[in-house]
Amino acid sequence: MVLTKRVIPCIDVDVDDDGNPAVYTGVHFEDLQYTGDPVEMAKAYNRAGADEFVFLDITASAHGRETMLDVVSRVADEVFIPLTVGGGIRTTEDIRETLRAGADKVSITTGALERPGLIDEGAAAFGSQCIVISVDARRRFDGEGDHYVEIDGESCWFECTKKGGREGTGIDVIEWAHEAEERGAGELFVNSIDKDGTKDGYDVPLTRAVCDAVDTPVIASSGCGGPEDMYEVFTEANADAGLAASIFHFEEYTIEETKEYLAERGVPVRL
Repeated sequence: MVLTKRVIPCIDVDVDDDGNPAVYTGVHFEDLQYTGDPVEMAKAYNRAGADEFVFLDITASAHGRETMLDVVSRVADEVFIPLTVGGGIRTTEDIRETLRAGADKVSITTGALERPGLIDEGAAAFGSQCIVISVDARRRFDGEGDHYVEIDGESCWFECTKKGGREGTGIDVIEWAHEAEERGAGELFVNSIDKDGTKDGYDVPLTRAVCDAVDTPVIASSGCGGPEDMYEVFTEANADAGLAASIFHFEEYTIEETKEYLAERGVPVRL
């Protein structure tokens, strides 16, 4: 049986100057611009035929805030597709509260890097299907890595970062992907800091390297400029899902158009 590829919109949520939750879009995790209301955007994507929906509280880890669970609950009331929520999740109780608020899965980045046992605990308590490990990767062209790929004639490795990409860790992404899988992660969410917000395509070498290294499903994220980029990451890197934000937020493409483009080229999707 051929598994369908998933098309997933994502909202990055922060609080505005008045303390209200708002969706923002940026480049390289910076220069954030107001994009819309999270609940209204969730409703629109649910109607539009998205396969899943991702809600990220983008400064929770950096600022030590808890995920905006009240907003999560309101979003969950409006979507009837799998909902993944991330941001500031550091304990099994954080996982429990996020799931209780209506999330189907939790996305963990900093909390897992700083205490890898959180993956084991989360998988044991709630099931691996609930545990998504998010990897915020950046390219490094030096001799400090463990696994290298050739990019434009140069040898490159990928480093895990934390706190919304603000801090390096020195951890090789491929080593971390192996460990996360062994500890019970049900899915890997691979973000490229180098490609974030650029709309010039996913980081295919990064995505391919992770997909080749693990059996766990991989969501490709960052850099999608259109359906052709999603086609490339599905066919060239074998990603299980493609996540996009700006192209959907600003109505450059619809989810329906994206899926039709993929289906016409032989990519199995849910229409």
